[in-house]
Amino acid sequence: RLLSKGETMMTEQDLRGWFAGRIPGDWFTGAPGMTIDRDEILIVGTLADVEAGEGVSVAAARAGRIKQFREDTREARIKIAREAEHRFGRKVSWGATAGDRTEIFTSAAVPHMTRLRMSERKVLDTLVESGIARSRSDALAWCVRLVGTKQKEWLDDLREALQSVEAVREAGPSL
Repeated sequence: RLLSKGETMMTEQDLRGWFAGRIPGDWFTGAPGMTIDRDEILIVGTLADVEAGEGVSVAAARAGRIKQFREDTREARIKIAREAEHRFGRKVSWGATAGDRTEIFTSAAVPHMTRLRMSERKVLDTLVESGIARSRSDALAWCVRLVGTKQKEWLDDLREALQSVEAVREAGPSL
């Protein structure tokens, strides 16, 4: 898939390759996962799991491992992120996984304008009035998260279909 930054065109493989060369090899147990959209590049790597002895909370030990990684790599992650943001025109966010625990350290909250009819605004206002959300913006984000978790299978099918469409486009005639 081609990604653009102004006049510059790059492939997702180019972007992933750049990060593979910049991220120190000893940070993660394997290649980090990378999620890319128009606004952000999210990098989440897996850390070596903890060896918790008897009477030790594994969840707390994993949280500690992630916190340690976050603190130890902060300056280097910021440097890599700044270079990438300049080069690729997207914010860079980081996270780490230890065992079954994943924490995202930084993630862009990108504002998006939308037009809603009265019945749709009423849904958001109900969420705000009931205390589920602090604002319409928060209520809309809550709705998106709800769809993302409750309709995961459908969204996965939709993403798979989009990949097929991209493959057909790439195989088609060039201009």
